[in-house]
Amino acid sequence: MGNETMPTFMFLLLTLVGLGLAFGCKLEGAMKNREKLQVHLVPHTHDDPGWLKTVDQYYLGTKNFIQQANVRKILNSVISELISDTKRRFIYVEIVFFERWWNEQSETMKAEVKKLVADRRLEFINAGWCMNDEAATHYNAIIDQMTYGLNFVQETFGSDARPRIAWHIDPFGHSNEQASIFSQMSFDGFFFGRIDYQDKNLRLKQQRMEMVWRGSKSLGKGSDIFTGVLFNGYNPPKGFCYDQFCTDPPVQDDPNLYDVNIKETVNKFVATTCEQASHYKTNNIMLTMGSDFMYENANLWYKNLDKLIRYVNEVSSLFSHCFS
Repeated sequence: MGNETMPTFMFLLLTLVGLGLAFGCKLEGAMKNREKLQVHLVPHTHDDPGWLKTVDQYYLGTKNFIQQANVRKILNSVISELISDTKRRFIYVEIVFFERWWNEQSETMKAEVKKLVADRRLEFINAGWCMNDEAATHYNAIIDQMTYGLNFVQETFGSDARPRIAWHIDPFGHSNEQASIFSQMSFDGFFFGRIDYQDKNLRLKQQRMEMVWRGSKSLGKGSDIFTGVLFNGYNPPKGFCYDQFCTDPPVQDDPNLYDVNIKETVNKFVATTCEQASHYKTNNIMLTMGSDFMYENANLWYKNLDKLIRYVNEVSSLFSHCFS
């Protein structure tokens, strides 16, 4: 899958050695980019349009005794961070929430957000009204809710903002028809997080976490879509969650304070990404940096991700990076 079709915050290029059809890391420099592991950090939030609270309660942040979640605050915080630093990126999915937020903004803020979208620093992924279930839904309802969200993106930001990636990270199970519909909607790729644990274990062993899915026998190639199973469901790798509700340690690089952990963090990150890469056939892997209703305080995430990028790429000549 080309870089142009994957929402990307940064690349971390690690040296690779071929292991059959998969890849593994080694401790020697590789001179060619095709021999290097490209790690795509993807900042995101998963905002359920109704689960334990109503859509409006989730958006407004009310009844937090049920669940701490405030989507308005998430979007305010993320947009502020994107405006403050041109290297930062974010993907967003649920138009049911974004449309509410958009309608509250001033013309000045709307202009700022349109620039973020035009620069592909804020990228809409999937962009239906919601992320629909695949088991109990009728295809008419799927098409209608996708049409609503995609029309909003088209009418508000233009055709260049049209999502190219389908993103079903939380539905419990996946159907041929969903893959076929997404292919016919001209999505370039389809990523999901939940599959049966036995299926996932086998795919991990056989490096079959990515495939071209033919959703319809009758449509043939017209229903083909590149499909990927996300390694960590849709959560950050263990030890690298930087949300205000997480307990993982921040990247501490201030020598005037205790618990400096640059070396430990870098070593753990390299080991984590190399382990994930061993289960995929290509030299591109995705790390989902976010989860349910995260980024109410986006600065915590971006501050730590900035440090992580910096120190992993500075640790030795083994590493290099680029932004896109």
